Amino acid sequence: MDVIRRFSPEAYARALESWAWTDLFGKEPRFCSPFGDVFLEGVDGWWFLDTLEGTLTRRWDTAEACHAELNTVTGQEQYLLVGLAEAAEAAGVVPGEDEVYSFTRPPVLGGEMEPANIELLDFIVSVNLLGQIHEQVKDLPPGAHVASLQLHD
Repeated sequence: MDVIRRFSPEAYARALESWAWTDLFGKEPRFCSPFGDVFLEGVDGWWFLDTLEGTLTRRWDTAEACHAELNTVTGQEQYLLVGLAEAAEAAGVVPGEDEVYSFTRPPVLGGEMEPANIELLDFIVSVNLLGQIHEQVKDLPPGAHVASLQLHD
């Protein structure tokens, strides 16, 4: 299983269009988790775009620090969701070259983080849709009912 996914600069640009509401300026995508979470490099360090939580946080000072943490069991579970990816793969859900694991019903909308809720989506589509969803729900109070969403191509 590829726990580190890489895509073209064009794919990153299209996938991240819907995340413009975060501060992506000056941060270059370098690689992704199996679920499409994006690791970005900026002049001030390395950043993690968590597509499940809808957050962008500076996590590491250097590439070496980022890679060192990702080489630990704890780092692989926290940032790459390796256990969940392995469970999906064991169930026969294996991403193709341009795909990532996604949730049929995203956790932000009440979906469970379990293999039965995992599907494959095109990287660009998955990350872009999650950016649109998170932008629309980011100011809602916890537990608020989401009646509808507006998604764009």
